[in-house]
Amino acid sequence: MLSRRPHTGFSLIEMMIVVAIVAIVSAIAFPSYRVWIQNTKIRSTAESIQNGLQIARAEAVKRNASVQFVLGLKPDLTVGTDSEWVVGCAAVVPAPVAPAVTPLECPAVIQSRSAGEGSSGTVTVATTPAANKTVVFTNLGTVAPAPVPFSLVEVDISTAVLAAGEGRKLNVALGVGGNVRMCDPNSSQPSTMCP
Repeated sequence: MLSRRPHTGFSLIEMMIVVAIVAIVSAIAFPSYRVWIQNTKIRSTAESIQNGLQIARAEAVKRNASVQFVLGLKPDLTVGTDSEWVVGCAAVVPAPVAPAVTPLECPAVIQSRSAGEGSSGTVTVATTPAANKTVVFTNLGTVAPAPVPFSLVEVDISTAVLAAGEGRKLNVALGVGGNVRMCDPNSSQPSTMCP
């Protein structure tokens, strides 16, 4: 006598139910994921600017020369987006003449960041005072008084991408002594209060 084995597997109706549940969960989660991605872009840009300022300060002390951080320049020293920056010597100094090649002792570009490195056009960067995009660090690591440096960089997301209140604005504050810190202006924590 032949015995029938029960069929194992999923029916078409069961598969359709699983696909529908996955689609509903994805539709619910997508807006939160979009906000998270945009806030990550804000944080990435703010951290990049903070790191660039710290690099400029460290290079000024290391090279015993004035080093500048310029916001809004491409690595080839042409005007770029606000999230791009270049760190280089305020006065380019060539190395002593060598027999073959004479590398620069203090080059115009020490390090740079282009817009394609973790940021996008949806991130807005504004300095205070607005027209100032350059900070010069002295050989002691302090901020030089001339040209007048910016003291605050506000990094936010375009309102065309996220509704007001969804984005998380971050500030990068620069002290006269050269100290750099990132803070959240909307935080209720006293340790992260921003100017």
